[in-house]
Formats: sequence, structure tokens, C-alpha cells
Amino acid sequence: MNANRKRIVIAGGSGFIGTALAKELSRRNYEVIVLTRSPKLRADGVKEMEWDGEHIGEWIKFLDGAEAVVNLTGRSVNCRHTPENLREIIDSRVNSINAVGAGIYHIAQPPKVWVQSGSLAFYGDLADEWCDENSPQKPGTAIEICRLWENAFNAAPAPKTRKILLRIGFVLARDGGALSVLSKLTKWFLGGRVGSGKQFISWIHVADMNQMFIEAIENEKLSGAFNATGPNPVTNEEFMRELRYALSRPWSPPAPEWAVRIGSRLMKTEASLALTGRRCSPKRFLQSGFQFEFSKLRRAFGDIYPN
Repeated sequence: MNANRKRIVIAGGSGFIGTALAKELSRRNYEVIVLTRSPKLRADGVKEMEWDGEHIGEWIKFLDGAEAVVNLTGRSVNCRHTPENLREIIDSRVNSINAVGAGIYHIAQPPKVWVQSGSLAFYGDLADEWCDENSPQKPGTAIEICRLWENAFNAAPAPKTRKILLRIGFVLARDGGALSVLSKLTKWFLGGRVGSGKQFISWIHVADMNQMFIEAIENEKLSGAFNATGPNPVTNEEFMRELRYALSRPWSPPAPEWAVRIGSRLMKTEASLALTGRRCSPKRFLQSGFQFEFSKLRRAFGDIYPN
């Protein structure tokens, strides 16, 4: 361990959000430790340590004296929502929080801040209604997952550690995440609106997402729950139109709801992930003075897909 660099531990950091964050933190001269089920040697200076997402182990020595721990662990919701899969989705989130909490309890010098990932699905399907951090939850399966997820984090005992929950929206990056799938479909002229096209997408460029993590880590005044999304959500119809523009595909046929439901079964995922949405504001980040690099969708796509 490097005594001259501040250390940040990223649990579940091998996904595309964690990979992007680790790269940015390394660029800012942080010592980055990624906790993953399948650690490997890396040439970028990031160290990977094995953990199972459930139990404390050798990895807790990296928590001791760390500047921050960021927990991104959780099985993807991009699957069929069978009872078994839903149980795994919930357990992966709750168990990882319990493991981090237990790790903090067993060390002498807890991390200064714990940044926990969450989801804007917390608010449910809101049609065109705006939501911010004070908006109430509505009933539904995804909402129940988020409630259990957040309750575990709020209950985790870490009295000497500042705690921040980021309810993350649709993160835009060229490689990884749902955008990589949508871009392929669009290049094949299958990038039309989905269903009615009226459902809102609360999106954020990965560079702004990274900066939100940095703010959460470095700004000691921040705590509690924050919506981690851009300030200008758009409808699915507008989102797909801008994506076609960025990829030079002038038109694609719309995908009616029945086709989305059939397609989702073939792709072993849930139609509701595409047919529902939410129009969320990053109110608390805006109140803190956060400055977005990419507040407009066309500029964000122009950065991701330069001509």
C-alpha cells in the first residue's frame, strides 16, 4: 500500500461504471483497489483483490485508513425477473452492503466516506411527472428491490464514516451499459422509438457520473441520497432520434409494445426495462453547485460518437 497516495476501494468495480471510475481516480493520483470475484493482474496500476460480495476477508486491510469505499456491487437487472433472479438481485445488493459494513466494523481506521450505488428505479414509473430526492416511492417490484437496497445501507453501522447514496440513472458511454446495445441496434436500422416513446430516460454522460463520484468523495459537506443523473431527461422517442442522428441513421421503424415484449423474451430480459421510465432531477447536486460538462443529449452523443 502506498502511504503517499489516498486510497479508494471500489467494491464490485469490474463493471463498466467501476472501470471508468477507477481510470479517472488513477488519473487523479489516487491509489485504487478494486474488489472483484475474479481478480487479475492489471497494467494500469489498479490493484484487484478477491471478495465474494458476502463475507469479510483479506480485502478489509485495504479499507483500513482508506479515503473512501465505493460499493457498486449488484447483479444486473437486465435479465428475466423470475423469483430466483429477483432473489439474487436483492441478495447481491444487500449482502455486499452488509459485507462492507462488517469490514468497516473490524478495522481500526474506517474510511472517511462510503459512497453506495442505488437506482432511480427507486421512484417507480412516473410517466411525465418530475421527481427529485424528496419524491415518494410508488409500488412495484423494482421499487421494492431499491427499498431493501437502501434500507440495508441506511442501517449499516458506520458512525465515523460519512455516507452517500447515489441513485444512478442511464449512464452513457461508448463501451458498456445499455447504450452499447442500443447503438448496435441503431446501426442495424432498428433504432426507432420503443413502445409509445413517451417514457422518459434520465441520462448522464459517464464523465459527469465520474465527477459526481469525485464530488461525493471529496466534498465533506455532502451526505444522504442524491439523484445521479443529468439535468435534462428526454423521452425515449427523442433519445432514439438523437442517437440515430449521432450514428447517421436517418430513420428506423418504431418498435410497438407487443414486439418489445416478444423481443425481450428472446433476449432473456424484461420488457418493462424499456417500456417504463422516469423524469428525474439531480436537485441536490444542482443545489450544491455541481457543474455538468454534458447537459444536452446531442452534445453528449457527439462526444461519445465523434465524426
